[in-house]
Order: sequence, then C-alpha cells, then structure tokens
Amino acid sequence: MEREEEIRKKFLLLLNSCNSEICHEDKELLKKAFDIAYEFHKGKTLPNGDPYIFHHLDVAITAMKEIGLGPTSAICSLLHGEEMKSKKMIEQVRNEFGEQVAEILDGFNRISELRTERISYQSEAFRTLFLSLVNDIRVILIKLAHRLNDIRNLEQLGDKAEAFVNEIKYLYSPIAHRLGLYNVKTEFEERIMQFENPEVYYSIQRKIRETKKKREVYIQEFIRPINRALYEQGFKFDIKWRTKSVPSIYAKMKRQNVEFEEVFDLFAIRIIVDSPPKKEKEACWKVYSIVTNLYPPNPKRLRDWITTPKASGYESLHTTVLGKNKKWVEVQIRTKRMDEVAEKGQAAHWQYKGVMQKKDTEDWLSQVRDILENPDQIIHDELYRAAINHTDKIFVFTPKGDLKQLKKGATVLDFAYEIHTAVGATCKGARVNNRIVPIRYVLQNGDKVDIITAKNQKPKLDWLAFVVTEKARSRIKRQLKEEKYAEAEIGKEMLLRKLKHWKMKSSDDLINVLVKHYKLDTAVDLYYLIAENKIEMPMIKKQLVDFIEADGMRRSQEVVEAKPEEKETKAETQDIIYIGENLKNMNYRLAKCCNPIPGDKVFGFVTTLGGITIHRYSCPNAKNLLAKYPYRVMTVKWIKSGEKVFSTTNLKITGSDELGVVSAITRTITDDLRVNMRSIQFQKKGKHFEGRVSVMVKDHEHLDQLIAKLNQVNGVEKIVRVK
Repeated sequence: MEREEEIRKKFLLLLNSCNSEICHEDKELLKKAFDIAYEFHKGKTLPNGDPYIFHHLDVAITAMKEIGLGPTSAICSLLHGEEMKSKKMIEQVRNEFGEQVAEILDGFNRISELRTERISYQSEAFRTLFLSLVNDIRVILIKLAHRLNDIRNLEQLGDKAEAFVNEIKYLYSPIAHRLGLYNVKTEFEERIMQFENPEVYYSIQRKIRETKKKREVYIQEFIRPINRALYEQGFKFDIKWRTKSVPSIYAKMKRQNVEFEEVFDLFAIRIIVDSPPKKEKEACWKVYSIVTNLYPPNPKRLRDWITTPKASGYESLHTTVLGKNKKWVEVQIRTKRMDEVAEKGQAAHWQYKGVMQKKDTEDWLSQVRDILENPDQIIHDELYRAAINHTDKIFVFTPKGDLKQLKKGATVLDFAYEIHTAVGATCKGARVNNRIVPIRYVLQNGDKVDIITAKNQKPKLDWLAFVVTEKARSRIKRQLKEEKYAEAEIGKEMLLRKLKHWKMKSSDDLINVLVKHYKLDTAVDLYYLIAENKIEMPMIKKQLVDFIEADGMRRSQEVVEAKPEEKETKAETQDIIYIGENLKNMNYRLAKCCNPIPGDKVFGFVTTLGGITIHRYSCPNAKNLLAKYPYRVMTVKWIKSGEKVFSTTNLKITGSDELGVVSAITRTITDDLRVNMRSIQFQKKGKHFEGRVSVMVKDHEHLDQLIAKLNQVNGVEKIVRVK
C-alpha cells in the first residue's frame, strides 16, 4: 500500500509538471496511458527495488517539466517500451490515442532498436541513419528525457552504463546544446565527468565549496551598486548568480593551462529585466550601459546575441567586467522571456507565444537536423567534422551488428553481394527484422538482414533487372559469363559427338552455317544454347544436311557447265587466293593493323605495288577498303596446315583489380593451354586493371579456346584482340 501511495503521488506530480494548464481530455488520456503502463509493469521492479512504473513516470515528468513537452509526449513516455514494439500494439495505440502518439512510439522503437555494439556514435554512417529514422522531433526529445533519467541512475544500468554514457556524450548532449536546453546539457556534462573522471571532478567541486563563502561576500559587494542604479532608473528586475559548472571550469583550466585558483571567471551574474516585448532590446542595452559605467568592460568579451540570436533561439547580452580586487566577472543581461527560452529552450519560446503550432515543430526538427548535419558548430571534436549529405544512401545491419551502406533502393540480393560474392551467388532470400523476405525485397534504413543461402542456387539473368548496386551487377555478369563458357564447353562436346555420329567432318564452315542460321554472334553462343537444350539436334542435322547437299550440287553444276577454256576465265575472274604453307612464293603478306591468323575470316587487298595484303573482316580498316576499293578486293581462303605453324596475336584484357588476378591469367596461358607468351604488360587504373598480352596461337579456334579460358579467370571482365 505504501508503494501504491508513492506511485499515485508521482502521477499527480506528472499532472502538475506541465508548464501550462492541460485540458480535461488530455488529463483523461494521461490517466488512461498510466493505467495501461501500470498493468504492463505490475509486479516488476527496478534494480534498486523501486516499482518499474517509476521509470516511465520519471521520463514523462522530465519530458514535460525539464524539456517543456506537452501531454502527447508524456503519454508516449508512459507507453514506450518492449510491450509497444509489435505492429498490433501500435495499431491499438493508434485507435485509442490517435495517429500522433502511434507515429511517435513507432519512431521511438526504430531508434531504440538500432544495434550500436559494433559502430560508433561519432561515425557519419550512424548519424545519417539516426537522422533518417526520425520523422517527429518529439521522438528525439523523449529519448533525451529517457537518457537524462538513465544518467541519473547509472548505478542501476550495470554493464550498460559505459555505452549509455557514450551515447549521451556524442549524440544527446550536443542535441541538448543546439536546442538551447542548457540545463539538460549541463547536467549531462556534470554526470559524464563524474563517471569518466571522478577524481578531478570531486577535487574541483571541493575547491568550489571551500571558496563559497568568500565568493558570496564578493558577489554581494559586486551587485550592490548595480541594484541601486537599476532601482534609480525605474527598472523591474531580478539578479541571479551561479558558479559555473565543474566541466566548464575544467575546460577553462585545460584551455588556458592554469590551476583552479587562476581561473578568473568562476561565476556569472545574470540580470533579468521585466520588459514589454517591443522594448526588450532597448531595456537590455540600457542595463548594459549602467553596468559598464560602474565597472570597466573587456571589449573583446562582448557577445551580442540579442541583435543576432543563436540558432537555438538563445538571446542575451554577455560582457565581462573588471570588479573589485581586479577580478573579472561575467555579466549576462536578458529579459524574462529570453531567460525562459534560455532555461527551457525552444519549447519555452513557443509556449510563451501560447501554442505550439505545426510550423514550430517543423522549425524545431530542422534545428535537430542542423545539429546532426553540422556538428562542428557545437563541439570541436574532429570526429564530428564531416557533414552528412547522403540522401541517396541507406544503412542496414548484419546479424552481428556491423553497419553496411548501400544505394537507396537496394535489395536483399544487393546486400548479399555486399557481404561476399559467394553469398550473393547462392542467395535465395533473407530474414529482415526476423521476417522471411524474397531476394527482390527492397531494404529500408535500419533493417537487420540475415541472408539465407542454398547450395543449388546459382545466378540468373533476371537478377540484373532488380539489383541496383554496381558491385552486385558486375559480379552477376561475371558469374553468368563464367557459367556460359562452362556450359558452352559441354555444348561443344555434345555437337562434336553428334557430327561424328552423323558421319560429318567438323569444320569452321559447318559451325559458321549454324551461327548464321540462328542469328548468333559467336560459336560460344551456339554451344551454350545446345547445352541448355534450346536448340534441338534434329533441327541442327537438317540444317547441315541441307547446306551440304546445296553446296555439293553447286560444285557439281560448276564442273558440268564450265568448258575447259571457261575454267581458266572463271578462275581469273573469281580470283580466289588460297593461302597457307604450300604457297610460299605467292606475293602476299598479313596486315599488321589486324594480325590475321589461320581460321580468321579474311579478304585480300591488292596494293598499289601489286602485292596482296591479307586483312580480317573485323579489321579497323576493312570497312573503308571494302567500300572505296571493291575492285581491288580478292576472295581469300585458308589452306589447313599439317604442321604446327604459330601466329602472333595481341590481346587487351581488362577487369577488376583483385588479388592474384595477373598470376591467374599468366598461369592459364602458359600452364593450362601451353601457349607461348611473347610479351605481357599490366597496369592498375583505380580499382581496375588493363593488360596487353602477345601470344603465339595455331589458328582462330586455338585463340577462341584461349579467350574462353581467360574469361573464366576471377576478375577478368573483357578480352579483345588489338593491333
């Protein structure tokens, strides 16, 4: 019963904590929220034995009394916690308390669920993520009240204390400062110093106590003439004074490299004037004139935040004057309204106007964004200097709590490839926030993603349609290419076996007939489609039989119809040149611009000196020669050589600069295919490489095999023949 009475008194304190009168409807909603929270936590206790509901009541009281929030925030403070994290409970809250309460609680849940064990509060990624999760400023301010209550009860947090202190130090203390919640900010700093540096803190505190009496006598003597002068001028005013906080004094000691006794401004005098709104500036400057007539000011120490208020709304005149015994004293001059804003921040400013409008809330939120985006405005920690501007990024967590940055719109598959190429290749879905989702699922800020893999999963062409990161796209393309070449090898073996079974001799002509018929680019495409059973063998056989019969009929027709004298004429007009080992006396040479090798599709070009140059049809000069000088073009065919004659060809190889890629390329050339290299040169270009290799190959088919093998090397993206 005794504890029940304590709980009741605390709830009454909550109702009386509001800075303005609350209506009957808000009181009823507060009572309703309290009853729900009380039932949730009935029988639960805090580590010190107090009822658990005390924590929720204290947070609500802090939110209203010390931060200046209203009944809606108090309701959220009472209801926040594990019990409110399910969608069902949020919907129930939406029905019973309205959209605002539901949205604030949902936002509070999102920032509370951020896993920060393996990331830093100072990191740019964390600040960006934190900012992106907040839609309503009250989410942050309730969390501010929550952390203020936590730091007041650090002994109850056990092992979590250090993590909470770091969060307050690097995140919430700067926010309190930027919003003008100086009392909150000062308490944060005091308690952080007590935790981190207790010996220095209590040493300075003891010295402050020991000098208290002398300080009080000095202050009374200092303010006596100011009091008299202000009364004579007819001012309504109040004069307060305070000793500066221990962290503030310690900061001065370190900054000025002096002992406690040498800090000249241990305290500050505050003169608060009662003035009509339209005459506030005039009144403050009159007081300034009176004070500086009595005590000489230090002109370098004048701070005019009345003409140009701080971004937080803080308005005040600060000056430092020389008092008796040559002691410097800081004097702050402000009106009652300015003092209320200085003590309670922007909430007090808007409540002073009578109501907190939607625009005011938006202004307040923009100030929180400003602090997170421009942290160097409030502290000089180098870790806070980077500005945040990543609207096109999202941040998600691994199961272990590592933070990963991805492009906005990234899917589960993008995340899988970000973890590792092998994870991406075998990804079949994921658990996002403990819910199973497909690989196409678009991730949101703050998601916790656990990838699900399967051994039989492999990259598919349609994956390229929904991934958005370049890393995932390039990895998928490379894996598809590797798979295609592996399948093409199987398809080639299948076709060769069938040709042997059909009693057809394998030749480039037959393969080219099929490539042309199916409108493909290369023989590799043909072999791949065969392996995938997308081209039926009976259809291939029919096409080849038709070609062989038509070719045989054409040849026999030519023999029957041509007369002996016509054969010589036809040979002369047709001008077919057969090149190879048996025609060493023929006046021809291989063009250096394209380096043709046996098996290449080539043509002969009669030079002005009467010789013939052999060019590939894919030669850079071919199009021009064929178009402008068709009468000088000769038909050329290769004669197959019985000897092992090798030709030099040059390859340009590009790809991603992965560890061991050059070694793998050279090993494939020399070891796997026993190809002789004449020269090799590689250079790095950012995250990519470019290499040029000169190799000796037997013919075009031999070169195709080499290129196919090299394309399977991890890191290789493109291979082209060059001059």
